[in-house]
Amino acid sequence: MSADRDASGRIEAVAVTGGNGEIGRAVLRHFADRGYRTVNLSRGARREEVADAYLRTDLLDAGEVYGSLAKSGADAVVHLGTLPRPDESPGHVTFESNAMTTYHVLEAAQHLGVGSVCLASSLSALGAGFDPDPVRVEYLPVDESHPLTPRDPYALGKRVLEVTAEGIARRNDGPRTVSALRFPLVVDDEAARRTFADADRSLAGIEEAGFYRVARNTLFAYLHVEDAAALVSRAVEADFRGYEVFWAAAPDTTADAPSAELAREAYPGVAVRRELDGYESLVSAEKARARLGWEPTRSWRDL
Repeated sequence: MSADRDASGRIEAVAVTGGNGEIGRAVLRHFADRGYRTVNLSRGARREEVADAYLRTDLLDAGEVYGSLAKSGADAVVHLGTLPRPDESPGHVTFESNAMTTYHVLEAAQHLGVGSVCLASSLSALGAGFDPDPVRVEYLPVDESHPLTPRDPYALGKRVLEVTAEGIARRNDGPRTVSALRFPLVVDDEAARRTFADADRSLAGIEEAGFYRVARNTLFAYLHVEDAAALVSRAVEADFRGYEVFWAAAPDTTADAPSAELAREAYPGVAVRRELDGYESLVSAEKARARLGWEPTRSWRDL
């Protein structure tokens, strides 16, 4: 039990790896607004002014991770500190970033008695996103039971992240609660307005702009950064034991086409398991709603 967990087991301090990033800064703000003490564990110079403390940490160095997490006094850790995209680094560097930093964080959390760990996985674990080949979809909406077929280094690293989390959560002295969140493209208001609201998001418009393959491969899914931060806090505060994975997505798609039409046009022959209502997402976040009480509320259509 760390120094900041009181006798009731209530979490008081949260360490966030990668707190310099866009999602990390939003998560730090969210926890600070909720009264938590926060610590940013990141490599390089500090790029936020929210955290109560900053510890420069190379997450690929197991000793630095252990030392920083111990010094933070945190009793929950959010691991966001991996390479955000695979096209700016060699494949082995991308894979190592996802797989080994996660192992270091989880093992340090185990030995330091950190009770809750939340990890940023990705829609890419499905085999979507950055893979040059078309995503393999067996049914819609996609949920946590859907088969995973990752192939590229980023996707493989995210899948290994999930398997590692499940294994360490299985240990007798592992963290009490470990969650992996499969995030799609995460945007703030400015990015959502520029990318979606101010663009032609009809299927023809998406194709003309050259984004159709990417949009199809990512299931036309996205999430507002504030909804992402809210989900992270729900996962950290959850009281389930062991490991769980959760899909995360905005309530709608990135396309200006009814989802039933989108499924027919973009995924012909793929089973649609229930009627799709309006512009609803092709990624089901029902498990996060049911288990964590999380409800995404922000849409680019409201901008």
